[in-house]
Amino acid sequence: MKIDFNSDLAEGIGNDEEIMRVISSVNVCCGLHAGNYKEILKTLKLAKELGLRIGAHPSFDDRANFGRSNENLSEVELKALLAYQFGAMKQMCELVGVKLSYVKPHGALYNMACVDFKLAKNIAIEVAKLGEDIALMGLSNSCLISATNEVGIKSISEVFADRRYTDEGLLVSRSKENAVIKDENEAINQVLRMIKNSFVISENGKKVPIKAESLCLHGDNEKAILFAKKIKKTLEENNISIRSN
Repeated sequence: MKIDFNSDLAEGIGNDEEIMRVISSVNVCCGLHAGNYKEILKTLKLAKELGLRIGAHPSFDDRANFGRSNENLSEVELKALLAYQFGAMKQMCELVGVKLSYVKPHGALYNMACVDFKLAKNIAIEVAKLGEDIALMGLSNSCLISATNEVGIKSISEVFADRRYTDEGLLVSRSKENAVIKDENEAINQVLRMIKNSFVISENGKKVPIKAESLCLHGDNEKAILFAKKIKKTLEENNISIRSN
């Protein structure tokens, strides 16, 4: 068995290098919700050195709230928001000599698109303009995945190591106290269940079917490095390899 292991980085948290030595794909912050061009450059250079798959991690223009506040943009505004970030990331990738492989929206943009098919489709349409080999990463069984089928681009179904799920298979809102898993053993058990058994236990104890193609660990989790190392060790012990393809 195998699983891709991704993390949202270049956000200026300061633990990127240690996490990048464990994962196989890096979601590079495009500079609007956090980070800057120096963080992007440093992250892309290390990703090249380590042979990691690279994804663009666009967000709403919301640095004050780390991209986690909902915004209602017109289609033109959404196109401009994504074009601005995709353009910068493509040029940075060319500068470093690496390939952009996928797009994964960040924060509120991601969560809104998981339940809003029109928004998800509009994002997928903009991703398609980057090239036929560029995939869209999104929450397993969400609108982001179904939108890729409608638009005709590749998808990557994502699951989360350190987040709790609703009965509908969505992520529990960060406004709730139990949204983030802080116990490494609970996170590891959830990871193994999703990869080996293709389901997750919701916050109410319900079994929810899930497709695990890529596993996300948030770089801003206070135990991110500990989680990353323990997850890698556990996967190896269960003969599950970490690789992006």
